[in-house]
Amino acid sequence: MSSRITCEVSDGSPVTIVRLAGTLDLATMRSVYRRLTACLTAQPDALVVDLGAVVVRDRLALAVFAATFRRAEEWPAVPVVLCAPPPSAARWLAATTACRVVPVRRDCAEATRVARTAAAPRLRARLEPVSGACRRARELVVDACARWQLPEVAGPASVVLSELVANVVRHAGTPMQVTLTLRRPYLHIAVVDGSRRAVRARVPDVRSEGGRGLLLVRELAKRWGTVPAGNGKAVWAMVPVT
Repeated sequence: MSSRITCEVSDGSPVTIVRLAGTLDLATMRSVYRRLTACLTAQPDALVVDLGAVVVRDRLALAVFAATFRRAEEWPAVPVVLCAPPPSAARWLAATTACRVVPVRRDCAEATRVARTAAAPRLRARLEPVSGACRRARELVVDACARWQLPEVAGPASVVLSELVANVVRHAGTPMQVTLTLRRPYLHIAVVDGSRRAVRARVPDVRSEGGRGLLLVRELAKRWGTVPAGNGKAVWAMVPVT
């Protein structure tokens, strides 16, 4: 990170705590965002950002926390809580429309309790890029929906996850981690693989027998997307829970 701001990460389960120290301004906010998104890539159950040792030089730089919050909402679908902001930063956070969505607590202990309480139920599995991976993905969805009493979601969610897994099998060919997270009003579905190859939904030729998987994902999910994750990428989708 920039020499004007440092970052200490405590990867305690289930909450990751990031302690920032130094000057936050328009020059350092980019490095802060990169470090926070790197922490999200590890898919913690929750993320707490301690601002107790931060001096905010530009209120616009606080937008980095709203951006992190929005990123975390989509993938990996985890709560983000700020804590111990200096008085001026606390006033700016309260007055900035974009930042009002980010919970703020007075100290790290309280923020950790809030984050732990807000952590959503989650189911993870490691799959190999083999022919049976899609069947196993559908079984995971059925198990999760039975556990969380979401029978109406099992059908569309099974299609979404099996198409994401099939895309890895066909194009990435790497082991993958599948994650199902229930953060109402959505069931969040994510597949992380070991390839940086871009994923795009294309309209196939009408005579083609395949190539429609991501179009199905787009139709069944409220939103979907892809982001870098370590040496590969995460492809995520949000299926509405009625």
